[in-house]
Amino acid sequence: MARLPVDPEGFIRNNTALEAPAMVPEFKLWLATEYVPIWQATEAWLEEQNVDPPYWAFCWPGGQAIARYLLDNPEMARGKRVIDFAAGSGVSSMAAARAGAASVIANDIDALSLVAARLNGEANGVAFNVSAEDWLAGPDGLPDADVVIAGDVCYEREMSVRALAWLRSHARLGRLVLLGDPGRNYFSAQGLEERARYDIPTSLQLENRGMRETVVWRVLPHP
Repeated sequence: MARLPVDPEGFIRNNTALEAPAMVPEFKLWLATEYVPIWQATEAWLEEQNVDPPYWAFCWPGGQAIARYLLDNPEMARGKRVIDFAAGSGVSSMAAARAGAASVIANDIDALSLVAARLNGEANGVAFNVSAEDWLAGPDGLPDADVVIAGDVCYEREMSVRALAWLRSHARLGRLVLLGDPGRNYFSAQGLEERARYDIPTSLQLENRGMRETVVWRVLPHP
């Protein structure tokens, strides 16, 4: 299992800067302004301490889309128990909290991601809980929630299959399940209902285009 740097908060602050994501200018997050330096810095840690790649240092379009949708439609989260799967930078968790959710849990198996998410929440005056549990492999079933959100989880074949099955299990319990996806290779819209669509500017260092059309989908109980 990956470990944290000796000073995780210092590592994040030294390798990122507070920036406003393109689609969610209401927030400022600790983000990498350039792709190469943060990746090289983390590769050095990988060699020394087995730290995961810094996916948390970028505000991916799927998460931005979920955040934008919740900020524009706060009734979706207001007063609800929200869980954010593979939360990354925590931008979707922040939006759910800002929308008035009764509780929010940002979940990610990358411990450094959760440190970054907490720092991002503090920078914007929003609070939420964090969980490093592997929800896809957990023996205790599905976490309690009224609303389940996930952004950009279809980037690998196995991850996509497992994540969509897990999300659909929540939908079968009558929960609102929202998935943000910018057309990743292993995404399928089967059994999904479109809720919103956004054009989100992206970095050519991270994506193969400068703009990603990103959709917020509701996951339905059955394919």
